[in-house]
Amino acid sequence: MKSETKRRLCFWAILALGIGIRLWRFGAVPEGINQDEAFAGYEAFCLLRDGMDTAGYRFPVYLTAWGSGMNALESYLMLPFLAVFGLKTWVIRLPQLLTGLLSLPAMYGAVRRMRSETQALLTMLLLAICPWHVLLSRWALESNLAPGFLLFGLYFFLRALEDGRFFWLSGLFYGLSLYAYATVWPFVPLMLALMLGLCAFRRKLRFSLHLLGGGALLTLLALPLLLFLAVNFGWIGEIRTAFFSVPKLLYMRSGELSFRNIPENLQNLCSILWTQSDGLPWNSAGAFGLLYPLSAPFVLLGLLSCAERRVRGRACDPASPMLSQLLAALLLGLLVKVNVNRVNILFPPLVFLAGEGICWFCGRFRLRLLPLVTAAYLLCFGLFARYYFTDYRELLRPSFAWGLEEALEAAQSEDELVLSGDVYYPDVLFYTHLEPARFRETVRYQNYPAAFLRAASFDRYRFESENGMGEEPCYLLSAWNDGTFLEERGYTAERFGYYTLYRK
Repeated sequence: MKSETKRRLCFWAILALGIGIRLWRFGAVPEGINQDEAFAGYEAFCLLRDGMDTAGYRFPVYLTAWGSGMNALESYLMLPFLAVFGLKTWVIRLPQLLTGLLSLPAMYGAVRRMRSETQALLTMLLLAICPWHVLLSRWALESNLAPGFLLFGLYFFLRALEDGRFFWLSGLFYGLSLYAYATVWPFVPLMLALMLGLCAFRRKLRFSLHLLGGGALLTLLALPLLLFLAVNFGWIGEIRTAFFSVPKLLYMRSGELSFRNIPENLQNLCSILWTQSDGLPWNSAGAFGLLYPLSAPFVLLGLLSCAERRVRGRACDPASPMLSQLLAALLLGLLVKVNVNRVNILFPPLVFLAGEGICWFCGRFRLRLLPLVTAAYLLCFGLFARYYFTDYRELLRPSFAWGLEEALEAAQSEDELVLSGDVYYPDVLFYTHLEPARFRETVRYQNYPAAFLRAASFDRYRFESENGMGEEPCYLLSAWNDGTFLEERGYTAERFGYYTLYRK
């Protein structure tokens, strides 16, 4: 009874720690909004208003967005929150927050079935304080839903090995993960084939109607995306119905998957894993990296531990489903030139391996080092939390259009507003709540058709380079544009974060 009480206290303490770091100043840090989460949020706003996305497709299975598409799951998950709270930054970040929070008990439950109670609590702690996971939980990059939904699928798969009814939930979450990130489409089937094959070979998997039903549900969820591929490879025409649409994109990024670039991609992947950074400030937290630098040796020891179990064990390693995801993620990194968010499905297995390595090391040498290692991680976490809400917060401002909302609000009374061409038009749509029908009627693009469209104008907003600016009454320039020429013409300047409003 005493050990059970201790276990429960540890579980709830870790969960509270994870919730605290993700909820503290949620919606305010990162400050402003990133163009991708702004577009996902505005697409959800459009769907809520009239059931169509910005391109006029009715409930599409994949959003046209920039021209080369955007994953749709996050926008659909935003809908109930938008209906209640309206279009706000913190509101559109709620699906990612909730996915991040639910990932903590899901990781605990998965590892408890693969290893021990102690390792489950340790791995849950590592995920709760992991810089990579904290970062992705606090803003709404749509592709970052994939690790959480794959983890939910894995958790219910492990439960289904005990009780077949959970195959339905496993199939549901693996199916939904396909709508979270298109890059994982070829690798989810590979992952599932490895998981099912290994479990069947070691007689851990029994055929049942529940297994068949879970597979049927997954197939049903994948079917619209198979139609999407058929449409965009030109095999069939696009599909428009009153209930859903399968759009043809302006540009299909299928060429990103290639066997020819494996050496270059391997070098890139190794660089990300070695430095724990891809150079993008929103993906890694400076010196704290993705999993903290002290995790690297433990990840390697975790691999050694799994290899040792495989060599010595006669039965299937209970962790083989997690290792199947690791293998699929590494293959993804070889076939696609990735950054951190493109290979985000790799990091839950790496967190698992770090926990595996710590437990293996402490057990192998019979050293009571687990409290010391835990304390070291908590110290790193304290330093990371301090950095995140101070210096890192300021570092992110240029990438999150800091000050644009206030600048647009100050220009509300202007009949026409000319913006510098480096202002992302989805940010303007998000902050102004422009009616979707009005946007579709008035939008004109500078580079249509293209993989990444740039708006020339819509409604009362016009986007120009410095050379194209004439004598309009109001201009809004980013900090990367020199507005001296406007001041020389008699305009007054009003600064809002990284943006300056010029008016006569």
